[in-house]
Amino acid sequence: MKDLYDDKTVYSCPQECFDALIQRLSKTYSEEELANVRKAYVIAAEAHSEQKRLSGEPYIMHPLNVALILSKLGMDDASVIAALLHDTVEDTKMTYNDVKSTFGQTVADLVEGVTKIGKVPLQTKEEQQAENIRKMLLAMSRDIRVIIIKLADRLHNMRTLMFKPEQRRREIALETIEIYAPIAHRLGIRPIKEELEDLSISYLDPVAYHDIEENLEAQSRSRNEYLADIKARIEDRIHSMVSGAQVSGRIKSVHGIYRKMYMRNKNFDEIYDIYAVRIIVESVIDCYNCLGVIHDMFKPIPGRFKDYISTPKPNMYQSLHTTVLGKEGIPFEVQIRTWDMHHTAEYGIAAHWKYKLGVNGTQKFEERLAWIRQLLESQSDSENVEDIVSTIKSDLVPEEVFVFTPKGDVFNLPMGATVIDFAYAIHSAVGNKMVGAKVDGRIVPLDYKVKTGEIVEVLTSSAQGKGPSRDWLKIVKTSQARAKIRQWYKKERRDENIAEGKNEVEKEFRRNFIRLSEADYGEFIAKIAERQHCKTVDDFYAAIGYGGISLMRMMPKIKEDYAKLTKTEEPVVTVAPSKKRTKSKEGVVVEGIDNCLIKFSRCCNPLPGDEIIGFITRGHGVSIHTRSCTNVPADLSKAGEPERWITAYWDANIKEEFKCTLNIHCLNRIGFLADVSSLLANMHIMINDISTRNTKDGRADVMVTVSVNGVEHLNALVAKLNKINGVLGIERSGV
Repeated sequence: MKDLYDDKTVYSCPQECFDALIQRLSKTYSEEELANVRKAYVIAAEAHSEQKRLSGEPYIMHPLNVALILSKLGMDDASVIAALLHDTVEDTKMTYNDVKSTFGQTVADLVEGVTKIGKVPLQTKEEQQAENIRKMLLAMSRDIRVIIIKLADRLHNMRTLMFKPEQRRREIALETIEIYAPIAHRLGIRPIKEELEDLSISYLDPVAYHDIEENLEAQSRSRNEYLADIKARIEDRIHSMVSGAQVSGRIKSVHGIYRKMYMRNKNFDEIYDIYAVRIIVESVIDCYNCLGVIHDMFKPIPGRFKDYISTPKPNMYQSLHTTVLGKEGIPFEVQIRTWDMHHTAEYGIAAHWKYKLGVNGTQKFEERLAWIRQLLESQSDSENVEDIVSTIKSDLVPEEVFVFTPKGDVFNLPMGATVIDFAYAIHSAVGNKMVGAKVDGRIVPLDYKVKTGEIVEVLTSSAQGKGPSRDWLKIVKTSQARAKIRQWYKKERRDENIAEGKNEVEKEFRRNFIRLSEADYGEFIAKIAERQHCKTVDDFYAAIGYGGISLMRMMPKIKEDYAKLTKTEEPVVTVAPSKKRTKSKEGVVVEGIDNCLIKFSRCCNPLPGDEIIGFITRGHGVSIHTRSCTNVPADLSKAGEPERWITAYWDANIKEEFKCTLNIHCLNRIGFLADVSSLLANMHIMINDISTRNTKDGRADVMVTVSVNGVEHLNALVAKLNKINGVLGIERSGV
């Protein structure tokens, strides 16, 4: 299978290409099978004799190259013959019956399955694409060889795509990476999948593709030397313990590097784990023995070991995967498998023909293709032919899942969608009456994230007044579910929406230190409501309450308006010391001042539980600092204006939340941010801001601003964060 990559021979004429095909087939085909291939070539060459490709070469070169790709996959004679004839029914005078009378029904059905729908008038390109894919899937469900031929056809077309107009190149490349590459992955044919992805990226983002190629070329010598050194060291240890082991190394595909760079926003120099070392042995026991040797030689990275031998992938792939650190501190992946596993990994479904298992195969083989029939069943009653494209993506692309109802209806949902999203995908009435859910027969929480293939039963209640919870807006993933929840609240809960919206506005104003008199406040809010096209202030509050207006998006403009309103500076307020203590709305008690404006200093971000002190500002009330803040003099009596420092305390009954920024020093590993986010979500702690910065030593700093209700709450959070794998230390910003 390696020669799909390594053999880049470009044949100058049809006869030269055909001779290469026969030479390869003669190693495994009988004389009768070879005779039928020769007959198919003669018929195809005659049928296409007047046709040329956009490159100017004879058209027969295309079906010949498709047949050659299939021969490298080890496909049977029916597949190779169908490849030679696959464009005859579509582009020449030959018919299905002509093929059937000469080569039999099996070959004719394969040709028919690969042939596009060209005679049926359809409204749009999208409908045309969807119907072609539906037809291909139907043929796949009867004979999987149809899609293997189609993949070989698409691979050669992608190799020669440069002769198409630019817009057409992009359309074909997009279809390839969204439809055909995922199918190749699901069928386990890795080399075709990777080459389709690389070729697609070269047309969809040529600048990035050539940038990666140039970087690989510039560093090829050092990278090859590094791989060679690793291979030599592994071979020395492995061969003394496991006889007959083969060790090889490779650099991962351009598309794999592209995803790391542009999906994770990294520079090329930051991509280290692009090396892969493969060890092939005779038995499963040898696989695990080799794994022990590798983990003894190199430091394994936690969470990066996967045992696909005991739990194979749906595409029959089996192997041990582990990522380890070399002595240079550069991570690389090691794959360990047997020769049988290697053949399946490289050839996938095609291995069944290569090793004469044939189309009938085994029951296990048939079970692995059940997803095709499920895909078709999900679309059987659909009136929109374009649904088939999104359904294909939802099944094969990791970013989406598809979930079934107990009746067998299927729904596409994005990865991470919950059972609530599923309920609203069925119908808004189902979502609004939802009280629980069962997944595959067991009760699950409402924030349960559904997975592809699960059967979800939504439990509903017709009780009077039952409806969705506002908390669901924080749980749901899809905009559809969010919109339907808001729609229900808008219609059914106006008074509740007004109260919720008013409370949210007041809370956000306090958080942003917006303080106005009652008269000014009413006028200020009325102007904001008018700007949002709300007839009354209550309409404005209601819109915020049900989520129709986002207050967070409006806050920058609101703060700007407030700054203009209060830009005139007020004189310094001097206060004589007094024992009078009056509680403020922010939960701070300031001695000697009644109903004063309170501002929490950003230099130290004080929290309930911290020892605090107040500073009387010019025109902005009292600024609250921690007593240990660097801006607070150690000896107040020696300060420049000691009278402006004033005693302050936290109120014992405070219930407000405060923002606090933590700097988490950690190892730079995949999944760290996900672990932090998951922990904060489980503790019901709001994340206000988060950012990361990589350091030179393979470490990173994560700055996260959260809302907590005091020092005790913060200490509990820090204690749990310290237990996350990879955390080296945590500092509170400003303290």
